[in-house]
This record gives sequence, C-alpha cells and structure tokens, in this order.
Amino acid sequence: MRRIFFATHPYLLWLILASLGIMMTVTALTSTDPKIFHQLVHPAGETSARLLIILMMATPLTMLLKGWRGPQWLKRNRRYLGVASFGYALLHTIFYLIDKASVASVVGELPRLYIWTGWIAFLIFVPLALTSMDYFVRKMGTWWKWLQRWTYAAAVLTLVHWAALHDWGGAAPALIHFGPLIALEAYRVWYWYLRPSRRTARAS
Repeated sequence: MRRIFFATHPYLLWLILASLGIMMTVTALTSTDPKIFHQLVHPAGETSARLLIILMMATPLTMLLKGWRGPQWLKRNRRYLGVASFGYALLHTIFYLIDKASVASVVGELPRLYIWTGWIAFLIFVPLALTSMDYFVRKMGTWWKWLQRWTYAAAVLTLVHWAALHDWGGAAPALIHFGPLIALEAYRVWYWYLRPSRRTARAS
C-alpha cells in the first residue's frame, strides 16, 4: 500500500486522471448519434465535481486521520486533482456549447440559476488552473494562497449548479456527493475554532 501511495509516478497519475476525458472525447468525435454531446455534458460535469470534492477533502482528512498515508498522498497531489477537475469542467463547457449550437441559446439560458452558477464556478476555475504551476506559487507568494481560497466559492457554486439542475427536485445526488465534504469541513471548523481545548487556549 505504501508503494502505491508514495511511488505513483506523476505521468501515470495524469494518465489515470485523463483516461475518462480521453474516452469521452473519442466518443464525441466518432459517434453518429446527434445527441451525443448532450449525453456527455453531465458525465463530464459530474467528474469535475467529484475531483473537486476529493481534492478539498485532502486537508480535513489529514487532520482527522493523522498518520494515514492516503490523505497525505491526496494532499501532496491536490494540484494534479485541481487541474484535472478544471479539465473536465472545460470539457463539460465545450460539450454544453456544442450541444446548444448557437450563441442565442446560450445567452437565453443565462438567467437560470443552474446556468449562471455554473458559469461563475468555471470562471473561478480558470485562474486557479492557470496559476497551478510552481512558477506562479513562487512569484505570487501569499497572493497564490489567497487566490486558491476561491476554490471554496467554486465548490459552493458547483453544488448549487448541480442541485438546481432539475429545479431542486434532483438535488439528492449533488447533496450525497458533497455531503462528506460538508461534514469534513464542519469538523475542520470545529477543530480549529470550537473544540474546548482550543477555546481554552485562546482565552488564556
């Protein structure tokens, strides 16, 4: 198990993360089904959301499961997961635009809650992905960490985007997926701000 977590080559990890996207792209380009892009919109978006959830769970899992190698591995590879999440979000957006086939259709849907929340989440993802390289980490310093905190806003918008997709009637899948992350973030807040030992230390 240790070998699996600590000796995974970055190129192998990239291949694993990209494999589903490659299959989706090949399917889209080779299928004769006129609705293929519509059928691929949701799987691409859901994959992006799942990767976002996994990368955001890394830190609270490391706090909760101290010494466990799995959460530590996730924490070290958060940037890979983040870029992959953006890649699937980009694929989701491309499939959506091709499916709509006209600017008028896209603009006409913008007032809908599940549409504009998705667009804002995607726009937040863009600078996060573009500045994911070590070069920007060094150049931006503390500003890089500030920018990365916008991941939380993107996550909230992604949750609303997914949950409101079917007029909130289909919110269950989104809540089931985001539920563990919400619980872990609640634990994180409790650990740092609300637990008795922490309050006592701050008071003294």
